[in-house]
Amino acid sequence: MASEEELFASVDALLEEEPQLPPPAERARLREAAGITQARLAAALKTSTQSIKNWENGRSEPKEPRLSAYQRLLNGWAAKYPAHVTPAAPAATSSPTPTPKPEMPTAPAPSTEAPAAAPAPTRAAHQATSSGRPAAKKATALDPRFPHGPLAVLDGDGSAYGVDGIVLDCPAATIVELVEWTLAESGLGAPKLHRNGKDSDPLVVLTASAAAKFGLPEHLEDRRGLRLAEDHPVVKQIAKAKWQLTQRGFGPWARVYRKAQGSQRQCVQLAILPWDALDTRSWPGVTNMEPADIARVLGVYAQRVTTPRGSTAVTGLELMTALRPPTRPVRDEETGNWVSGHNPGSLGTEPLNPAPPEARPEHPVVVNSGWKGGFLNEEAYQWTRDVELLTGEEAALPYAVGLDLNTAFLAASARLMVGLSEPEHFMAPQFYPKVPGCWLVDLSHIELDPRLPSPFTPTGERPTGPAWYQTHTVAYAQELGHNVEIMEAYLRRETGAYLDPWHDRLKNAYVDTLADLGVSKDLTDAEFLAAMERHKQVDPAMAAVLAAIKGTVKGGIGKLFEGPQGRGYKDGETWPAMQRPTWSPWIRNAVISKARVNMHRKLLNMAKLTGMYPLAVLSDCVVYPSPSASPLDFLPYAASGKPIPGGFRLGPTPGLAKLEGVQALLWAVDLMEQGYNPARHIKGDGHDAVFDDGE
Repeated sequence: MASEEELFASVDALLEEEPQLPPPAERARLREAAGITQARLAAALKTSTQSIKNWENGRSEPKEPRLSAYQRLLNGWAAKYPAHVTPAAPAATSSPTPTPKPEMPTAPAPSTEAPAAAPAPTRAAHQATSSGRPAAKKATALDPRFPHGPLAVLDGDGSAYGVDGIVLDCPAATIVELVEWTLAESGLGAPKLHRNGKDSDPLVVLTASAAAKFGLPEHLEDRRGLRLAEDHPVVKQIAKAKWQLTQRGFGPWARVYRKAQGSQRQCVQLAILPWDALDTRSWPGVTNMEPADIARVLGVYAQRVTTPRGSTAVTGLELMTALRPPTRPVRDEETGNWVSGHNPGSLGTEPLNPAPPEARPEHPVVVNSGWKGGFLNEEAYQWTRDVELLTGEEAALPYAVGLDLNTAFLAASARLMVGLSEPEHFMAPQFYPKVPGCWLVDLSHIELDPRLPSPFTPTGERPTGPAWYQTHTVAYAQELGHNVEIMEAYLRRETGAYLDPWHDRLKNAYVDTLADLGVSKDLTDAEFLAAMERHKQVDPAMAAVLAAIKGTVKGGIGKLFEGPQGRGYKDGETWPAMQRPTWSPWIRNAVISKARVNMHRKLLNMAKLTGMYPLAVLSDCVVYPSPSASPLDFLPYAASGKPIPGGFRLGPTPGLAKLEGVQALLWAVDLMEQGYNPARHIKGDGHDAVFDDGE
């Protein structure tokens, strides 16, 4: 006869077993008896309708913590709606003990919150912002075609973590099955950002365990091409199933697609985390997060910017096209049919040639024409003041304080008129400050205070003769009171504020994300400095979103002038980047020219308002000698305490400044004497400020 200890041990073993669910058919019967639809149950359990279907037909089983919640629900229903059996039948006496009625998970009210019986997983249910407001609206409120949001992060157990804490069951065992599940069952995707644009393809992010499950190597052996070999089993499997890959092949950001059927796209974007799909500079710490937290970071970015489609640079460029689609429906006057036509204000569907001075020396326009007339050099500042020009009063100050302009390139893109058609050549034209283009003019006669950089060159040195300049640079010379006589020009007749919607969307994303980190517009300058000091520690996930937004700005502008890649390239050949309609160096020139002019205007106003001159400038970072470690002691304020317009101002919006770093003045002077730029190292942590160009 068994002892009491043995009986208790057996019972404990049963208690430790995983919850046992009734057969699939019984699950469906209980749900129908309760009058609950599959969609309503899916909402309560924070999963997909397809998952409920799979559980009720035996194709898959729920996992914890959803498993226990589902069992509790079924037990409650079983007590209320028992099967039709006689009271003496064993099944009736062995039915589960009813859950007390007050705790029973009754049919959920029509809200976005799950009942107490079905909590979302702990690691996926926390608020997506530190401020307590949701990081993104529910996808169901935006577009019923994509009930589960824009993306999911898949782990090796088949759990796909989406936005708002949702977790889907993905039964796929191969990449092809994953693609087909994503398109047919996942409910992932995002609506278009412009009425003439295209919906965002669903994104599935593969963790290391998920990648291994699908037969992908831990590391890519081809470090130059960053893609799987054509004979890899996964690539062959995709081709055999009649799916295609883009020219990038199967790499960190792989696109698997078939030709669209009518207006229905068939395309899935995959991001492979172990292959460094999320660059640590743009997505700090994200790869090492839990899948639910990765989904939170990417989901907030997708809602505020767009679904990632590659690096932040690639996404920044794609965002321009999504907000300014190249085509729109137009009616054919002869047939009356609707056809695809040019969308005014966009760059169109075909790449435009640059003017020779706007191009790169290796561009076919330059090589084939034998152009020898020079090139624009519209780049960001890299200037250090001559140490000999420091006054004794400046040298006696104890500190060097660095100020950094928030997303300076983004601020420069606001209301920026750029060319949208082919360039036309003019000899000795009149200068028009509102016409985008490049102008050959001699600005070497303009003499400015040597304690400030020249506004006409990236080095800050005075020009030595005629040179090509973008419109904003020439207009600034005119603004300073100097006559400009144009020798030649390349101008564009069709113009527009192409970057305006791009600017507006990214500005809102930047400001909203900073606010989630405790840095809002209503702070005083002292409160702003304190909030910026701690903002990255408030919520690492949202700090990563902020870094990605800044990378999107900087990288998107940089992609406009992307050069050839690879050792085998020969001058005069076309390269992939220049064949994109968005390959537009003249737009990049306009952004950087305006940003540099904006910086010089602030430097000049600071000198007029405070008598202070910078030690160095690096793109959007400027270093001043200071009587204290705080910029509050040298920035211009009125007697009322309000900042005086014109100089540098502190604040969280693009174009306003934040504290970059503080060092001893002797440290800065020592670097200057050695020929180094103190603005590059003012943070004092070895961080290379070159990466922050344009932030």
